[in-house]
Amino acid sequence: MARPDMTLSVVGGIHTNVDGTNRLFEIALCTPGEPVHLLPEPKNKHDPSAVAVYSPRGAQIGYLSAARCGWIGAKINLGEDVRAIFQASGKGGSLIRVSFSGEDPVLPKSEPAKSQTRSLEWDDGFYPDEVWPDD
Repeated sequence: MARPDMTLSVVGGIHTNVDGTNRLFEIALCTPGEPVHLLPEPKNKHDPSAVAVYSPRGAQIGYLSAARCGWIGAKINLGEDVRAIFQASGKGGSLIRVSFSGEDPVLPKSEPAKSQTRSLEWDDGFYPDEVWPDD
């Protein structure tokens, strides 16, 4: 039985790529659901288990977090069909969705935004204090 799809953090978006491209700019170009490429970097001087994440345009957008890169990098190196798509951007990085079933991952259903206004029929017994003018 294959593992369910996972959402993973992509870190290091604030850093500039070796070729001078801006990772945050590239993340801003990504749209939810588009494929991203995972590439293990066994010669990475900081972490030999690092897994780089690349956009469909071939620009690096960061690395998988240290908590998962070793495990996922090993799966990729063993030839398992690990697929990933862009999920969302975040402060200084992004999120990706990864599938281990050999099929494309599915984005999780987003919850509808909660309304900032109250319904006219809704009454919980709370009434704010009256705002008095300053004298």
